[in-house]
Amino acid sequence: MKTLLIVHVSFTGGARQMAEAAAEGARGEEGVRVRLLQAPQAGPQDLLGADGYVFAGPEMLGSMAGLLKDLFDRCYYPLLERVQGRPYAALVCAGSDGQGAARQIERIATGWRLKAVAPPLIVCTHAQTPQAIQAPKQLLPAELEACRELGAALAAGLALGVF
Repeated sequence: MKTLLIVHVSFTGGARQMAEAAAEGARGEEGVRVRLLQAPQAGPQDLLGADGYVFAGPEMLGSMAGLLKDLFDRCYYPLLERVQGRPYAALVCAGSDGQGAARQIERIATGWRLKAVAPPLIVCTHAQTPQAIQAPKQLLPAELEACRELGAALAAGLALGVF
């Protein structure tokens, strides 16, 4: 049995919806256990116990959310040279472009020598005013379907031993 760990941070619901959709897609794959954790509850043992990862979070001020960065800060050195080669994907919910958060996740994953199995999946909400930025998000069905497909593909690759 392989384990896919989906770790997320969400403040207005967008990244949570993305993570839940990825988990839903991954749960359709036999032989793969899916764990969905909020980043503050995840630690080195959770990541060490997984065969693959999805990291999901919002872009905040052009960067990954601090709580997702906190996860990486707490886990980076304890896992260095212990998770190399494992597959991962990144999900970013952004108000504008999401590239800053995606780049930061990629740089940390590169340091761990994780293997990206897909380009970062970025959903742009186009929230630009204080009210729109802070408002609860409701992602479009097509956006959530893309997240489900990514989760399903990662889980299938784990189950088949491709990754």
